[in-house]
Amino acid sequence: MATILIIDDEPAIRASLREILEYEGHTVVDEPDGSAGVKTAMRKRFDVIFCDIKMPRLDGMDVLDMLMAKSVEARVIMISGHGSVATAVEAIKKGAFDFVEKPLDLNRVLVSLRHATTVQELEQETKRLTAVIHHERQSPIIGDSPEIRRIKDMITTVAPTDARVLITGSNGVGKELVARSIHDQSTRCDGPFVEVNCAAIPSELIESELFGHEKGAFTSAIKARKGKFELAHNGTIFLDEIGDMSPDAQAKVLRALQENRIQRVGGDQDIEVNVRVVAATNKDLRQAIGDGGFREDLYHRLAVIPIHVPDLSDRRADIPLLVHHFLDRICKKSGRSIPAIEPAALEALQAGAWTGNIRELRNVVERLVIFTPENSAITKGTVDTFGGLEATK
Repeated sequence: MATILIIDDEPAIRASLREILEYEGHTVVDEPDGSAGVKTAMRKRFDVIFCDIKMPRLDGMDVLDMLMAKSVEARVIMISGHGSVATAVEAIKKGAFDFVEKPLDLNRVLVSLRHATTVQELEQETKRLTAVIHHERQSPIIGDSPEIRRIKDMITTVAPTDARVLITGSNGVGKELVARSIHDQSTRCDGPFVEVNCAAIPSELIESELFGHEKGAFTSAIKARKGKFELAHNGTIFLDEIGDMSPDAQAKVLRALQENRIQRVGGDQDIEVNVRVVAATNKDLRQAIGDGGFREDLYHRLAVIPIHVPDLSDRRADIPLLVHHFLDRICKKSGRSIPAIEPAALEALQAGAWTGNIRELRNVVERLVIFTPENSAITKGTVDTFGGLEATK
């Protein structure tokens, strides 16, 4: 139910509105003049305000202007016995949510109120989901080892520039997290972050995925489609596993980097794009260049700033921090209490081979949470039984 403020100098209007709204279960406060109404709106949070459009002006401003100037969050529904299309349009332009004519129609009042509260609920839910997504994407790079401190320092230095970055490292070490951190700390942080997994896209489709296509470019191209470079305009494009990109696609990416423009598949028009390119690979690109599988000129375009992310086995001191981080996130997501973890269990985790790196560690922590009874600690026995750890070689 909503909390509603009524501002009107007619006692009969205030009484009838209050009766209608309280009958529907809403909480209602009413004020007889604009000055008192604005003060009440500033003092207490309301979902919706019903306000007579003909209230006396305050300090040269009408009440609606005053409410807008005070950044009152409530939806304002104006009411008037001298309504006209022009009056309604003017009120909406000033920031009113709706306009209802007197004499008040019960159904019209309730419909307007329902619309106002629904929009407010949707906006609040959007803010909540946006905050959740932002939090997920802002996941910190966990660790305090010298290797991770070096990476964090490099990100802080490089992110504000537009320099291209090539991130190398084994599968599961967190290359995407480094790329996102670069974007989030850059001047492009309000722009899109578009990820392309080059290894997951068939070679015959990679060009269309990256650069888009025109209608009729191939059999299934029933309409024109933007590619990832266009979608990343004024933001960052993350080319993950770029070592698996086909030679033809490599040539087009090179042109895009050189000229800041692309052509859709089947098109002949140049499209200007303003993107920052961050690439990643688990392959040795220098060896791939020697084997003829990767263009040397593209490598030098991409590797302006090289960042290597070490294997988890090369920074074992970070494992306790990572374990506690994953425990916190997994338990919050599942709605259960965060279990303690015994020192011997942490030591067992630190001793693992971790060939799957951080991705494997997260999976193991989730498994341990599942098999640890509520309000119990994770023990070494639990790790030995359910961890499935490969011994260090």
